Amino acid sequence: MAMTAISVVVVMSFALMAMAVMAQGPWDTAEATFYGDMSGNATMGGTCGYGNLFEHGYGLANTALSTVLFNDGEMCGACFELKCVAGPDRCKEGSTIVTATSFCPPAPVSLCNPPQKHFDLSMAMYMNIAKANNSGSIPVQFRRVPCVREGDIGFEFRGNPFWISVLVYNVAGSGDVANLSVRGSNTTWVPMTRSWGQRWQLSFRPEMVGQSLSFNVTTGDGNTVESVDVAPANWQFGQRYTGGQF
Repeated sequence: MAMTAISVVVVMSFALMAMAVMAQGPWDTAEATFYGDMSGNATMGGTCGYGNLFEHGYGLANTALSTVLFNDGEMCGACFELKCVAGPDRCKEGSTIVTATSFCPPAPVSLCNPPQKHFDLSMAMYMNIAKANNSGSIPVQFRRVPCVREGDIGFEFRGNPFWISVLVYNVAGSGDVANLSVRGSNTTWVPMTRSWGQRWQLSFRPEMVGQSLSFNVTTGDGNTVESVDVAPANWQFGQRYTGGQF
């Protein structure tokens, strides 16, 4: 019986590893640079709307994406694994995993101009794969990987009764929120629209104030999590609430 139990555990372990491998995307090629210093202060904020990346669970493991990767903000929250392929003189062994938190805009002379695939990393993440901070732009291989998060999905409320804005953050799995719906304790599901990055809005629905709110989060891979009664009936603008996770 003991051997049978061990066999089951081994089979389950291999199955879980296989699922993890299957969830990873294929390797592609790009270039990578960094901005800011090791403190990561320059990477705070960003066009995904997360604001303070430490407060929202992303920390230094962040990157800005070029136009073709950013996809008008739809990739915000997605996770990527990168490894340097510039050779042993410029590269460290291994890889680093980062979350898309901002946009690297095009300019007259920019490595982020279309159709280039480019990652502008925090300095700490760049130094995970490059041997020196004067290595400049380095060629990398990258792939999408599942996001691993601590705790539940976060919902941060902004706005006013006639314009409710919700930041969705700390999303595991695919990481990139593709659709968001909200339901009040006295309403049916109502779709929200993307304002920018991972900030979503609901306009001209003041009746939502004073109701407990549930959220239906759908990520880019089609998976959905329903977070029931995340915000109590006395929820307030400027507050954060958590619930549900992939």
